[in-house]
Amino acid sequence: MPLAIFALTIAAYAIGTTEFVIVGLLPTVATDLDITLPLAGLIVSVYALGVTFGAPILTALTSRIERKPLLLGLMALFIVGNTGAALSPSYEMLLVARVFSAFAHGVFFSVGSTIAADLVPENRRASAIAMMFMGLTVAIVTGVPIGTHIGQIFGWRTTFWAVAALGVIAFAGIAALLPKSLSRATPASLVDQLRVLSSGRLLIVFAMTALGYGGTFVAFTYLAPILQEITGFSPESVSLILVLYGVAIAIGNISGGRIANTNPVKALIGLFLLQALVLFAFSFTAASPVPTLVTLAALGFLSFANVPGLQLYVVQLAKEHRPGTIDVASALNIAAFNLGIALGAWLGGKVVDSALGLAATPWVGAVLVSLALLLTLWSGALDRRSTGALQAA
Repeated sequence: MPLAIFALTIAAYAIGTTEFVIVGLLPTVATDLDITLPLAGLIVSVYALGVTFGAPILTALTSRIERKPLLLGLMALFIVGNTGAALSPSYEMLLVARVFSAFAHGVFFSVGSTIAADLVPENRRASAIAMMFMGLTVAIVTGVPIGTHIGQIFGWRTTFWAVAALGVIAFAGIAALLPKSLSRATPASLVDQLRVLSSGRLLIVFAMTALGYGGTFVAFTYLAPILQEITGFSPESVSLILVLYGVAIAIGNISGGRIANTNPVKALIGLFLLQALVLFAFSFTAASPVPTLVTLAALGFLSFANVPGLQLYVVQLAKEHRPGTIDVASALNIAAFNLGIALGAWLGGKVVDSALGLAATPWVGAVLVSLALLLTLWSGALDRRSTGALQAA
């Protein structure tokens, strides 16, 4: 792989770390800024919404900018966002800083994947994109627990300083290694985006993505306080548990692709069912350390195992119902993932702030995933009806 690919991988690692590291630091941030846990949880929601709505708009607005200056500008924005987070004197300023980082996140992955593909021969494009996205996976396995550990020892602001430093390294790597002449992809028109959003079949899958992926975040957003207040783990143990969770996520992501290769709908039905059951079980196992670790390993595996199947299913339906808009449909499904994170984190905050309390977040998440399961069954039934109609014709 060209060295420029590794510069993109480092950037993806930094971005992945800043997105999820806040989960392990919520109790620390809440205490330091003197805010409630639900308010701290909104830090996760605001970031996800920034990615959801900022990515398509900013990608379209920046389509005429040369690719290398654009990436450098995005990493500069990322550095500013994380530096602002480290310096934030108040909760409101922290939210603003997180939005800046989120804008950089959304456009980077939209543009970075096409750049990675252009840097290698055609027969190695998938491997180049996978290498770049490996930075995101490795961030979940190592960056999040390390960042959480740093924040618990030296304060949460130090974590954001460290992430900003990673951004500086990525900026230098892109500046030194990325070629100046890179092709620009034709941006999707507003008409193409509206064509995708006017398809009822694709809207069902986007809802499956938001509910199925976002359901876990009802509890995951508040995982640190659950582990500390309900299970009884020490704050120092949380970072180690996040390593276990991250490894399970990585295994689940890889395995999910293999499971969904043949029949994504059948795979998603099984995965959503298991995910809902494990989330429901977590409401009971959270009271004991060993059952909690077993449950979290299963939950980590299942929470990301559905990602490949959801993406593959969107591509299949786009080919059938909206030919020529596959890239747009895929990008909108990525937005649905982040919308799910925002929804899950927001709903989790409402649950924590209600009479149900922190312990109810897992089973409420299970309800969201169950809704995704029902939508998947419905969509599968529509597929069979459509196939039957074609065969009859």
